[in-house]
Amino acid sequence: MTKLALQFPGGIGQIDEGDSSIFGSGWNFGNKPTPAEIINLVIPFVFVIAGIILLGMIVAGGFTIFTSAGNPEKIKKGQGMLVNALVGFLVIFASYWIIQLLEATLAINIF
Repeated sequence: MTKLALQFPGGIGQIDEGDSSIFGSGWNFGNKPTPAEIINLVIPFVFVIAGIILLGMIVAGGFTIFTSAGNPEKIKKGQGMLVNALVGFLVIFASYWIIQLLEATLAINIF
């Protein structure tokens, strides 16, 4: 076996048969990650979590309207939840495409 099943950027996780260390040469425990590296690792998870929250808000808003039984206050509350969820979706969608445009324009790899 010359490599682990997962390979990370920068050689982390690669083990050669000739290495005397169990961790290989790519672990660099003494180096602290830069803020840019931390952001690059966190951004994809933020989009996934935001999408899950969006789904939950849409379901909660629809459920509130569905169970309002004609109560105008509850209908207005459910509509507000749906509007807020859709505005949040537009913000997330726009931020994702702005990041994609910056990557293409500046020729940098953010993700």
